[in-house]
Amino acid sequence: MTKGIAATAFSVFAAGGLVQAQKVDLVNNEKEKKVEVKIDGKAFTSYFYPGEVKLKKAVLYPVQTAKGTLITRGWPLDPRPGERVDHPHHVGIWLNYEDVNGNDYWNNSDAVDHAKRAYGTIIHTGIKSMKSGKDKGELTVTADWKDKNGVLTLKETTTYHFSGKGDQRIIDRSTTLTAVLDTVAMPDIKDGMFAIRVARELELPSNKPEIFTDASGIATKVPVMNNEGISGNYRNSNGVEGEDVWGKRAIWCNLTGKIKDENISVAMIDHPKNVGYPAYWHARGYGLFAVNPLGMKALSNGKETLNFKLKKGESTTFRYRLVIASEHLKDEAINAIAADYAKTK
Repeated sequence: MTKGIAATAFSVFAAGGLVQAQKVDLVNNEKEKKVEVKIDGKAFTSYFYPGEVKLKKAVLYPVQTAKGTLITRGWPLDPRPGERVDHPHHVGIWLNYEDVNGNDYWNNSDAVDHAKRAYGTIIHTGIKSMKSGKDKGELTVTADWKDKNGVLTLKETTTYHFSGKGDQRIIDRSTTLTAVLDTVAMPDIKDGMFAIRVARELELPSNKPEIFTDASGIATKVPVMNNEGISGNYRNSNGVEGEDVWGKRAIWCNLTGKIKDENISVAMIDHPKNVGYPAYWHARGYGLFAVNPLGMKALSNGKETLNFKLKKGESTTFRYRLVIASEHLKDEAINAIAADYAKTK
């Protein structure tokens, strides 16, 4: 059992005492190219790898709270009324980067002109192991990062730990990238790295002209988005709130909001063993919630520079925890979860 998950399993209190960790089941649905994750018998998310014709990477999609509320945007896979129709590469939860040896992995989709820019693709290559359990589920998968010409650049091995207790759900992602070429350069750039695109209700209220889609996925330009039911707000570990969290270093960042009558928190936590810890946050009001440890120059307005590189055979590991709660988590609670996470490998 992973130390951090075991400790966290008993960290939530209820009126009757400690809340026990819940059973996690992983189901391999090869026909639909996904591994379904169920916690306490209820759907939570799926590791979804439909292939590069549909997506240019594998993702966790969709993602639900313990009460069954969708927190990820549906478009472009499953459009819902009132959603934005920007950035078709923002699907579910993912990890990639805008510049790897000059190839853009972040923005790659069927909506871009591949003749005008070099785009890379992350190709799912296999399920290495899959374990259900009474207090956690573990999934290890592999992938190849290939450039626009199909040249293998990075080998990826990712392990997910899924756990739940009470009205909390936790995803721990650990991704190891190993260089295959003599040099793999990942220079400072804005778009990266671990991210989720959230449902419209969790966005920050907007007063700018936008685009929305109806139930059929037909996009319409409107002067201002309808902010009814839009209640999102960011707060980071240093007490910075709203849009101001963008471009700031922090150990964690928490997005709170409400969908119908359910209070929701989506907290993303950095790990002290990561490059660039504590990382800069690339969190936007329109629903992109990301942490970018490598884009220091872009996110610090030129005050810092990293220009990360790997030599052939070298590896680096990126570790992140995502907490999804059917409540508005307080700073103290997230600090405790972050401290627990920092003890994990």
